[in-house]
Amino acid sequence: MITVPADFAVDHGEDVLAWRATLPALAAEFCDRWQLTPDGDLMNGYVAVVLPVRRADGGSAVLKLTWLDDETRQEPAALRAWDGDGVVRLLDNDDERGALLLERLHPGSLLDVPIGEALDVTAGLLRRLRRPAGPEFRRVEVGDLVGENAALGGVVPERFVRLAGELGRDLVATAGNTLVNQDLHYANVLRADREPWLMIDPKPISGDREFGVIPLLWNRADELDGERAVLDRLAALCDLGELDAERARRWALYRAVDNWLWCTESGETELAAFCEGVARLLAG
Repeated sequence: MITVPADFAVDHGEDVLAWRATLPALAAEFCDRWQLTPDGDLMNGYVAVVLPVRRADGGSAVLKLTWLDDETRQEPAALRAWDGDGVVRLLDNDDERGALLLERLHPGSLLDVPIGEALDVTAGLLRRLRRPAGPEFRRVEVGDLVGENAALGGVVPERFVRLAGELGRDLVATAGNTLVNQDLHYANVLRADREPWLMIDPKPISGDREFGVIPLLWNRADELDGERAVLDRLAALCDLGELDAERARRWALYRAVDNWLWCTESGETELAAFCEGVARLLAG
């Protein structure tokens, strides 16, 4: 049925590797259950594989099989809540097995268009996707940045982890109740038939819309020429997306420090350096 790429999810731990081994059988099971016929080459992301398929009525779709964790488990609920409004449409799913049958989109993402167009489209999504988050969605929360930093040997200067922790706690205490995609970025907005562009792969959370801005800074970061360009992109997203600029700045600072720590631990040196730069810039 499918051949899983040799390098897919090989560094994600034993549980993920065990799940990875089940993917051929899982694909066969859901193709049989939903009467699907493979119709293209298998694709993969960080924790999911996607198989183009044809349905019994001849319509096109994709079968997505996802490793379930706190970030991915609620993707189907978010897709149902947005109901295709600027977002890929969910056709069927199995919550327990991490299987989703989705509207088929096209190759080509907002990575392939001028940054001005990419900002217009993503800012439009920030406006359109405003929905109250139901009680089933995880609330935004902040971690123990000081403790995490200490465990890593103090890789981040103390003033940044303390400032980010204080900001994070204040922001969580006053956070809204909007359904937010905390991983909206240009690679996750694809060309489509129903609309020119549709978002995929939401990582939903209940909180402030401003929480979701920083991936739109670090994605296509190579096009940012200096600190002024970072601030200009942040300002453009706030203006076009109808966001609270100060709240967006504070959330971006918190998430920059949080990801600075995570990327350092994970060996993502380039992204860690970008997050450090953003933290230093926004902390003043």
